[in-house]
Amino acid sequence: MSSAGHRRIIHVDMDAFYASVEQRDDPALRGRPLAVGGAGRRGVVAAASYEARRFGVRSAMPSVVALRKCPDLVFVPPRFDVYRAVSAQIHAIFACFTSIIQPLSLDEAYLDVTRPLLDYPSATAIATAIRARIRSETELTASAGVSYNKFLAKLASDYRKPDGQFVITPRMGPDFVASLPVEQFHGIGPATAARMHALGIRTGQDLRAQPLSRLLRHFGKAADFYYGIARGLDDRPVEVNRPRRSIGGEQTFDADIHDWAAARDHMLALSERVWGRCVARGLTGVTVTLKVKYNDFRQIVRGRTAPEPVADGADLARRALALLAPCFPPPRGIRLLGVTVSGLRVPGAVPPARQLALFG
Repeated sequence: MSSAGHRRIIHVDMDAFYASVEQRDDPALRGRPLAVGGAGRRGVVAAASYEARRFGVRSAMPSVVALRKCPDLVFVPPRFDVYRAVSAQIHAIFACFTSIIQPLSLDEAYLDVTRPLLDYPSATAIATAIRARIRSETELTASAGVSYNKFLAKLASDYRKPDGQFVITPRMGPDFVASLPVEQFHGIGPATAARMHALGIRTGQDLRAQPLSRLLRHFGKAADFYYGIARGLDDRPVEVNRPRRSIGGEQTFDADIHDWAAARDHMLALSERVWGRCVARGLTGVTVTLKVKYNDFRQIVRGRTAPEPVADGADLARRALALLAPCFPPPRGIRLLGVTVSGLRVPGAVPPARQLALFG
């Protein structure tokens, strides 16, 4: 990759990490559709093997839904102590190539390799060497994306999964982005993609055609980011030792909400979705924060920290509803609800009796 005047960023993402560790350690699980998580009625899939993904099973999916999609699905409980140990091996490999590493979770990270290494002529060669060492030392596969910014490196790592590698050069970047549907953009979730679709924005090319003023009107402070990535631009640095501080989600409503029953139902669904994201990242938290935005765009934010971490989606919903109840009856229509979990910690930091509830 030609990099004169450009950064060299690698995004490394392990392939179906939790599930691949389980299949590595138990030969009887290899080749079978596998989910890491709890099989119970309130269980959530933390990770799915590629065999399971062919049936439509995905991480953060309720286990009952996963079993309907794949009746032969095998569930195994998560072993976070093992995943953390393997993750430490992988991050030690990263450190052999650069000190500028931003871990995103146990199984993925950004690496800035702009500063040249004598033994490697390019960022592509470094990514190849990293993947080879991961395979040799852990018996697991990783995918890598190489580009001149974080947004494109992430897109590139997804492009050749599993066990693949892809490079997006500065010359390729704008055209590559233009051809993709916006729902494939890292940083544009399902709710935002749906709002973009309603505005006639379905591809990167459509997004690039939008004036910044229109994006600001509809997407607020995120507009600058969307405007940049539509052009293949992203100046965010690789931030060393930047831990994830929170996991959350929001829902904007087509019609304003005025009654408690509708708000409760939406909050129950939103809490399960956010909890699924916590499960997929192997994290829980002790602080729950509620966000309510009214139809005049005024908003309130309130939170509460408990001694015990959130146990499951129902527990998260209970805490969120306790924060929401004083907002009723609302002074005006509710346009958006959001819930966030912070004070994050890994389940291994929770007493064992509590751990079971996290994925049961």
